[in-house]
Amino acid sequence: MTTTAPAPAAGVPVGPGLSMFDPIFVGIDEFGQPVYITLAYRNLLAGGEPGGGKSGLLNCIAAHAALSVDSRLVLLDGKLVELGQWEDCADAFIGPDITEALTVLRRLQVVMNNRYAWLRAHGRRKLTALDNLTVITVLVDEIAFYSATVGSKQEQEEFVALLRDLVARGRAAGIPVVAATQRPSFDIIPTSLRDLFGYRAAFRCTTPNSSNIVLGHGWAEQGYSATDIQPTNQGAAYLIAEGGVPRRIKVAYLTDGQIAGIADYAAWIRRPNRLTTPATAADLGVAA
Repeated sequence: MTTTAPAPAAGVPVGPGLSMFDPIFVGIDEFGQPVYITLAYRNLLAGGEPGGGKSGLLNCIAAHAALSVDSRLVLLDGKLVELGQWEDCADAFIGPDITEALTVLRRLQVVMNNRYAWLRAHGRRKLTALDNLTVITVLVDEIAFYSATVGSKQEQEEFVALLRDLVARGRAAGIPVVAATQRPSFDIIPTSLRDLFGYRAAFRCTTPNSSNIVLGHGWAEQGYSATDIQPTNQGAAYLIAEGGVPRRIKVAYLTDGQIAGIADYAAWIRRPNRLTTPATAADLGVAA
């Protein structure tokens, strides 16, 4: 006789009680010590040449967010396959469609403005874990695709403006942004945008200038150049936190099978609260 495990009831904690306000494990440093980042009040920018390990970092963060009880995912992936395995865990998954990407970013902007209005009404400056509002984690794999490749010039400029606004104002409203690009250049990541990211990770770069564009001006000249990373050392990067010094890390790697297993479990346990219609501003987190 076979039995089938019942679906979880609404309100069952996701995973082992993970939260987006908890430190997120992303790998180890050069001394073998674990490296954690706290993403709830910061954003993260990852840049470097193709195959350097950026997607591995995004998948680590996506896994933590998918298993967190207080998180909702919004994914933008121009290639569909880098973040595609997390689609069933996400409230919104956008592929190579800049029109849809702009629609979702506009909705997120509305959510952000509503949350700031709520904070102002309560005499507060930022959300906390006690507010019973979800952290909406926005992951963008390949900024350049949406800002310089697909769509019209006007649409590309609007995408950059909306993304900049989310990065600049979203973190205190519980909307952190994690973005990656394999084209670290000033036209894709201007200094005014880069400096808004509290965390920046430079994977292998072909030139010291590209490394500086991700980490910040002058770090390559001080010995922190991502050109030193060997092409065979995938997942190695220099990670800098706001106001800190770059540190060499090795990003944790999840195989496709491991991602599929985590994503399947996260989707199953989130099922009672899954959306059955396209995300709206309220669905994305206005309501508690």
